[in-house]
Amino acid sequence: MLSVLDIFRIGIGPSSSHTVGPMRIGALFARALAKSGKLDEVATVKVELQGSLALTGVGHGTVDASILGLAGFRPDRTCPDEAQTALKTVREDKRLCFAGKREIAFDPDKDIDLAGHIIPDLHPNGMKLAALGADGLVLLERTYYSTGGGFVASEAQLKRKPKNDRISTGTLAPFDFGSAKELLASCEATGMSVAELVLANEDAFRPQDKTLAGIDRIAQAMDQCIDRGLSQRGILPGGLKVERRAPDLWDKLSANPQSNEREQLFDWLNCYAMAVNEENAAGGRVVTAPTNGAAGIIPAVIRFYCQTADEMPCTESRRTFLLTAGAIGLLYKQRASISGAEMGCQGEVGVACSMAAGGLAALWGATPPQVASAAEIGMEHNLGLTCDPVGGLVQVPCIERNAIGAVKAVNAARLALHRTGAEGCVSLDQVIETMRQTGLDMSSKYKETSQGGLAVNVIEC
Repeated sequence: MLSVLDIFRIGIGPSSSHTVGPMRIGALFARALAKSGKLDEVATVKVELQGSLALTGVGHGTVDASILGLAGFRPDRTCPDEAQTALKTVREDKRLCFAGKREIAFDPDKDIDLAGHIIPDLHPNGMKLAALGADGLVLLERTYYSTGGGFVASEAQLKRKPKNDRISTGTLAPFDFGSAKELLASCEATGMSVAELVLANEDAFRPQDKTLAGIDRIAQAMDQCIDRGLSQRGILPGGLKVERRAPDLWDKLSANPQSNEREQLFDWLNCYAMAVNEENAAGGRVVTAPTNGAAGIIPAVIRFYCQTADEMPCTESRRTFLLTAGAIGLLYKQRASISGAEMGCQGEVGVACSMAAGGLAALWGATPPQVASAAEIGMEHNLGLTCDPVGGLVQVPCIERNAIGAVKAVNAARLALHRTGAEGCVSLDQVIETMRQTGLDMSSKYKETSQGGLAVNVIEC
């Protein structure tokens, strides 16, 4: 089993697969060199970004993330301001403190190759690194892949077929599940809710108090991201001249919080979701949920529905929500993919919508089958959603798409709770498999490459 704390990662924007993943890969490569005993011999490093990592690499921050990763920065501990200072120094001095230990020659314009013409067979997000000695000979060469949501894998790992079509960490959980059917069967046999069963599984990874502390830290980071997004104004970086809208909407809502207007629910969810994704687009600190491009949906729904009467966060409800949503995210990660480069945006916003719908249904007292139904509805109506970011930036249509996804998640949870009698015609396992097949059939133009859709039909301005 994977852990729910693998699904929710704290990192920096704008993309988990293009930013968080490459940063982690840089650190992995440095560790491999240290293990080989050749770290002190490194004179420079060459990086080849392949496929989607190259095609939208500049707009998605992949070049900067690669530099930061090689310099020893960690996504979950990186201060965006410190990162920008380090990047400026590297570009000016043409020097890099490799792994934070050894200064080497490094010119990003020459040593990072955007090889968009190379589309790897194993995964569209390929990253090849080579360390060279003073004599120009290769000391070590490795290829890694950023597989979505901040997850990374080596070439050997992706070539190794998982047992029973599951991703394994080697951790044996008491209620191992590789499908929604198995998850629901365990809930029925034990009488546990989805959240309770997942929490029991997490005990195989770490003491329960540490798991709960991790969940609380994730929820707090989501809250902090919303708060930052509601306080920052101005034009987002990248050249599209997209203006932050969440702060103005927040001011209007705060001025009239008790409005009877039914549609104001949409405004609150829109406001919170856009606050997160505007912050993500600016390279701020966000939680992959399950990706950065879809980071606003779950925090928006949690902020609106997990508050007490005096508007203080309710710890227990947030834990129930995130544990349940995390279980659903694990199913998508294990049975399909959460990578926009593989699945299109159905694998990002679609999965986040599904996770949020299941989490909210659980919060409202849904049975495990109703939770699965809510998650299924959340994905069913996102099937085929393309990833076609204008200008290669995580802004249009990504920011508004998170707002729409948050509203859709709430509706999916409502529909599931109103469902009576037998389960619907489509199971959660069936919709996950359908998403996987749809992603495989989808043209690469519509999968995070900016070669089709809105990316080519909208004039950048």
